Amino acid sequence: MLYSMTGFSRLEFSLDEYQCSLEIRSLNGKQFEVSTKLPSLLKMYEIAIRSQLQQHLQRGSIDISIYLKQHGSAKPMTVNTALARYYYEAMNTLATELQLDNKDILPTLMRMPEVVSSPNESIDEHLWQQLSLRIDEACQQLNEHRRAEGLMLEKQIRGNVDKIMSLSREVNPHEGKRIEKLRERLQTLLSEVSPTAQPDQNRLEQEIVYYVERFDITEEKNRLHHHGEYFCSMLDHPDMVKGKKLGFLLQEMGREINTMGSKANDVDIQKLVVGMKDELEQAKEQTLNAL
Repeated sequence: MLYSMTGFSRLEFSLDEYQCSLEIRSLNGKQFEVSTKLPSLLKMYEIAIRSQLQQHLQRGSIDISIYLKQHGSAKPMTVNTALARYYYEAMNTLATELQLDNKDILPTLMRMPEVVSSPNESIDEHLWQQLSLRIDEACQQLNEHRRAEGLMLEKQIRGNVDKIMSLSREVNPHEGKRIEKLRERLQTLLSEVSPTAQPDQNRLEQEIVYYVERFDITEEKNRLHHHGEYFCSMLDHPDMVKGKKLGFLLQEMGREINTMGSKANDVDIQKLVVGMKDELEQAKEQTLNAL
């Protein structure tokens, strides 16, 4: 089964005195990259959250956002009165010297650094354990989304590879015709160079055999079919992370298709090669989003 790197999950729940909103988004990426939006109460757990995400999601560009809102209209806070008094005296002195009105000094004072602070710098350990379980749940939800996306992705990619295999089999009837075309072309060239000369038939056959061996694409077709069969077996493999392996296999298939095109020396085969390249590019584009 193939999993997509694209996924989304969202949970809303209560965490004792907090109302929590948790969102995880996943997009395609070459490696595992995490972008976090966390409240200050969770900063000390950021490394643990990143490790937890990597364990579940493994690869992709991940965005996680966690919002904590305390129940009730009032939030506990502390006021550093000594620091506030120091700021006030400095501001009042400055206002007197500059002959400024200091009646609105309190709102400014409350915004000064470290005057007003929350008594808690982080959530309690038991709340973190509850939140960690919710992150696990959100990751599982996101992986279910990835699995559903992967089913559609796998269907399209498998269709592309099946079409490549079908087109490569259509090459077979055209290969026999190439020998007769080659014979006619050589005889035409000889007659143009020396219309009255009688060519040595043995030497002519040798030249035909040389060009036939040079243009032979049997090995390329066999390797292409081997790669195609291995590609389909990889799709059926239970391993979740296989996008890079599938990409490497498509590169190998591309090499065989390109070699077939360079050796073909036949218009009908070239048309089939163009069709194979088109299907291959579609498969490559879809595989970029495979986990």
